[in-house]
Amino acid sequence: MWARCRDWIDDQRFGRWNPDERLGRRGEQVAARECRRRGLRILSESESDRAGEIDLIAMHVRARTIIFIEVKTFASEKPGHPADRVDEAKQTRLTRAALRYLRRERLLGVNCRFDVIAVWWPKHAARPTRIQHFESAFEATGVDSFFT
Repeated sequence: MWARCRDWIDDQRFGRWNPDERLGRRGEQVAARECRRRGLRILSESESDRAGEIDLIAMHVRARTIIFIEVKTFASEKPGHPADRVDEAKQTRLTRAALRYLRRERLLGVNCRFDVIAVWWPKHAARPTRIQHFESAFEATGVDSFFT
């Protein structure tokens, strides 16, 4: 009985009912490992509030910079690039969510940037075939509200 309950909880937590959600979560985990490998400290994963969700929030300790990271994962080598999915509307939502995070954590004076990590993970592969990290991928959208 306990094993079935545990499996159901795992299904809910890891999105087994929605393959795209599970793929996205695995991509975020790989991106977090890649960030740690590069010396970044992960502050939060899947940070969300009413303004939106930020996949990863990291800190570059030496540069004293907070990094808001959007992770895009593709299951195939389709034409186009995963990072192209971070359009202007998504950038605006990320900017708002980042501002709310900075206000909530009392970090408004800290340097920050927005990165995108693209992950290619074919459906039947045990691990991703490619990971690409774009530092400072875009500037804050709606900057006038970012500093108020």
